[in-house]
Amino acid sequence: MRKSLITIVAVVVSIFSLAQEAKRVKRPDLPGSFIIEFGFNTAQGSTPLNYNQGVWGSRTLDLYYQYPIRLWKTKFSVNPGVGLSFERYKFSNNYTLPRQPNQDGRYDLVRVTDIYPNVSVDKSMLVMNYLDFMPIELRFDTKPEDLNRSFHLAAGLRVGFLFDSHTKIVYTEGGEEKTIKDKQKFGLNTFRYGFYGRVGIGNFSLFGNYNITPVFDTAKAPSNSNMNTMTIGLSISGF
Repeated sequence: MRKSLITIVAVVVSIFSLAQEAKRVKRPDLPGSFIIEFGFNTAQGSTPLNYNQGVWGSRTLDLYYQYPIRLWKTKFSVNPGVGLSFERYKFSNNYTLPRQPNQDGRYDLVRVTDIYPNVSVDKSMLVMNYLDFMPIELRFDTKPEDLNRSFHLAAGLRVGFLFDSHTKIVYTEGGEEKTIKDKQKFGLNTFRYGFYGRVGIGNFSLFGNYNITPVFDTAKAPSNSNMNTMTIGLSISGF
């Protein structure tokens, strides 16, 4: 009887152990790294007439994946990547881009109340979302064998394609907050390219992007402007 009881207990313990092992999900060991970047945008070059930008509302969120290729047994690597960039530019003076271009084919900035009379404007911004490719990034790590504790420097080329753009206006009417989105291209350049760099330790970095390509198409730019942009912020990566 005692021997049978011991056998039953052993079987139950074995079944319980197997069930616990089945519930455990092994974390996949994916190559490369996922990167989240949050930064603030500033306009560079010749800005449009009546373009006044708010700092805190002009921000970028980037979601990227990069695959490292170690250059032999050195501390250098090449890291091609791809991802999405969600950019916002806030107009601090309650201007916006018009629904239609003027007689010259340009999207000159206008007051929100010129398009939507009798509203109390709370926020006005331009939203641009890009699919980005990083075909070339050269990175230096002081400890390639332990990236979580390594100091690193990286610089590369970024190429982007605009896949969504719209203006967003938040206003109050009758004590209720409402939002208007006008989704169109507004004379924006579909293609962009520029340079970027990162410096940091482990999973944390400071990053900067500079877009050489003007935001607007030359023939449709508001008030003959030639504006490009720069972003500075914090980058977090997970290996």
